[in-house]
Amino acid sequence: MAKAIMLQGTGSDVGKTVLVAGLCRAAKNRGLKVRPFKPQNMSNNAAVADIPGDKAGENRAGEGEIGRGQWLQALACGVRPTVHMNPVLLKPQSDIGSQVVVQGKVLGEARARDYQAMKAALMDAVLG
Repeated sequence: MAKAIMLQGTGSDVGKTVLVAGLCRAAKNRGLKVRPFKPQNMSNNAAVADIPGDKAGENRAGEGEIGRGQWLQALACGVRPTVHMNPVLLKPQSDIGSQVVVQGKVLGEARARDYQAMKAALMDAVLG
């Protein structure tokens, strides 16, 4: 099994993403194979990422969305960003709801209370 490092923090916008990007680059520069992973992210800052194996869909074939932080971290690792690095992206649409993006593709919109009921089903996207 591969060794892993997890960085955790209790606050938003405190620098975890940039710190992880730096750690990714440092590990890459030492010859290690590293990849970023954030199972669920809430952000309106998204970037284009590859959807491995995707042939067609609503988006251009093979392209989906991930959080910009994971996109930056992938570049720091020296690899192309993929939707597997951020399988669930929540893009706030209002004070009580978000657009739900799963494996790079828009699933729909969900109010906060409805999203709680969706979490168990979304676990397959995270673990798959």
